[in-house]
Amino acid sequence: MSYRTAAELDALVQAFESCTLPKAEWTHAAHLTVGLWHVERYGPGAALLRLRAGIRRLNESHGVENTATGGYHETITAAYVTLLAEFAERFAALAPVARTAVLLSGPLAERHALLAFYSKTRLMSVEARLGLVQPDLGPLAIARVLDDAIS
Repeated sequence: MSYRTAAELDALVQAFESCTLPKAEWTHAAHLTVGLWHVERYGPGAALLRLRAGIRRLNESHGVENTATGGYHETITAAYVTLLAEFAERFAALAPVARTAVLLSGPLAERHALLAFYSKTRLMSVEARLGLVQPDLGPLAIARVLDDAIS
């Protein structure tokens, strides 16, 4: 999905927050877009709190239980908030729509981007789903994803 206007970004976030976003539209790209929007407006700490509650609420509205084996994943959400905050800072000169386009067309939008930092076993563990676990392959730093893609 590409967003052409700030109003389209806001509409996505409104649908997320009001739990009117259809399950089929709650894609990886939508997660990232909603995450970036929250980070830009609230900062990483408040964004994480809002996203944690919002994702759980949206999951429940879709009939998806948030359990030790499915639904909300704390480490994935927290890791992306950290990376999105760095991304927003790095691309701060761009307008929000352009910044979102760069995000969704870049390496951070790859479904397996977090495997640059976490082994699959660690990231998919119950511990990682229920609480924040630290990366085992290297520190969370946007440069590891963006700079590796450029070189």
